[in-house]
Amino acid sequence: MSSPAAIDLYYWTTPNGHKITIFLEEAGLPYHLHPIDINKGDQFTPEFLALSPNNRIPAIVDSQPHGADPQLSTKPLALFESGAILEYLADKTGAFLPTAGAARYETLQWLYWQMGGLGPMAGQNHHFSRYAPEKIPYAITRYVNETNRLYGVLNKQLKAKDYITGEYSIADMASFPWIKPYEQQGQKLDDFPHLHAWFERMSARPAVQRAYAQADTIQSGAAVTEAGKSILFNQEALTAS
Repeated sequence: MSSPAAIDLYYWTTPNGHKITIFLEEAGLPYHLHPIDINKGDQFTPEFLALSPNNRIPAIVDSQPHGADPQLSTKPLALFESGAILEYLADKTGAFLPTAGAARYETLQWLYWQMGGLGPMAGQNHHFSRYAPEKIPYAITRYVNETNRLYGVLNKQLKAKDYITGEYSIADMASFPWIKPYEQQGQKLDDFPHLHAWFERMSARPAVQRAYAQADTIQSGAAVTEAGKSILFNQEALTAS
């Protein structure tokens, strides 16, 4: 059997980018990393928008798509949205996501919990606490508190479990990068003992360490620079067209 062709990963050093490098490192899939410097506006190039029309990282291109007939000529598959990419890669490799039954849907519900809750709320927390030019106490309190609530939900889920659904999965890969900057989110892991133990367990995984080492080769310091703020936080429909 021939080895799989490398996945092309279009990436920047943000939580959503880290999700995919963690999976690829854990699965041992070969990949080519294509930095998309969001501080310079690389996400608005026609080439990247053809892959990710929402002008957000990450995106992948798989030249040997999962499920394709190897006897036929098949177009490469391009995907954006980190949750969809994780689900696709899990199905492609048969790893980190049960193939059927209740266990599959339990994993997917926690993946979607991260996509619809933890990520957006922590993202707004980051924005109003760190990046907004005007400090708005109501907004900061609102999102710090909601982040805290979500940490509590995850802490309860992790009681008596090593990983979110028991077995290590894409739900863990999706959530960890959004918990890693907990100090910037105004949170204390000591307040969440089960989550804290999981965080230490995740941090010790060699593949997670390799994924973050990849980020260090691309950029040191903040993922969003002062120059990048005007690009990232002033978009409207015409900007993305």
